[in-house]
Amino acid sequence: MKLREYIFTTFLLAIGLILHQITPGIFGGMKFDFLLIFMFVSILINVKLKNIILTALLGGLLSAMTTTFPGGQLPNILDKIVTCIVVFGLIRLFKNYYLNIFVVGLIGGIGTFVSGMTFLISAAFIIGLPAPMKVLVTGIVIPTTLINIIGTVFIYRLVNKSLKLRYSQ
Repeated sequence: MKLREYIFTTFLLAIGLILHQITPGIFGGMKFDFLLIFMFVSILINVKLKNIILTALLGGLLSAMTTTFPGGQLPNILDKIVTCIVVFGLIRLFKNYYLNIFVVGLIGGIGTFVSGMTFLISAAFIIGLPAPMKVLVTGIVIPTTLINIIGTVFIYRLVNKSLKLRYSQ
């Protein structure tokens, strides 16, 4: 992987970190995870195994540092690793299709839902949940999934268009 690709991935994750940091915790410290949008865009732009590993580990560490969920550090790292593997599998599944807004939104939605559920399940086993699972899923995971579908499509199109402009000159 070229240095430019590493820098691009870390730049996207830094933007996601800022959004993750300023998002307040809602139910039991859980918050909308906008870092996922930038993780998905990083993976969609650069579908190489090294980038998947970098994105998973760095995304997990960054979200663990900014979590407001009590004891949510390890579940954050685990959910980002699982999510990146699932997104990589989804991209491989759709590799014969053009990445249109439907496919990108589907990948963002499934990835966000997997992330939220992995976080909740791992947190339930490791430290326990501050509220019932049903409340956390309906109050945080599903709304975040819907927001991240739109956000992933928007940011992907924006980044993709800017990269095309950059390399066409």
